Amino acid sequence: QVQLVESGGGLVQAGGSLRLSCAASGRTFSSYAMAWFRQAPGKEREFVAAISWSGSTTDYADSVKGRFTISRDNAKNTVTLQMNSLKPEDTAVYYCAVHRLIGIMSRNKYSYDGWGQGTQVTVSS
Repeated sequence: QVQLVESGGGLVQAGGSLRLSCAASGRTFSSYAMAWFRQAPGKEREFVAAISWSGSTTDYADSVKGRFTISRDNAKNTVTLQMNSLKPEDTAVYYCAVHRLIGIMSRNKYSYDGWGQGTQVTVSS
């Protein structure tokens, strides 16, 4: 069973930056793709970014491409989401998750588990 703990959220003005971190334990972290999702009030949880087990491949939702960067440190069992040029529409609870299958990366939230408690990101206009 994997445990994920997100941190780094907060309140920021539009155009600002935040850096989210996710600490993982309980599974061989380096064998699995990781992803960030977000959920705004009244909306479905949506894909934000994913990174392959090695960190060599990344994928971003169109809405964040060019503004967000996902990275991982397999030695420290952490994955990070650097968010720049934040917009009010980025406001949501952000979750990290680990893919269920070794070596596979996808955008499908049902392919991931280990959901943490999330971290709130609020961007004011």
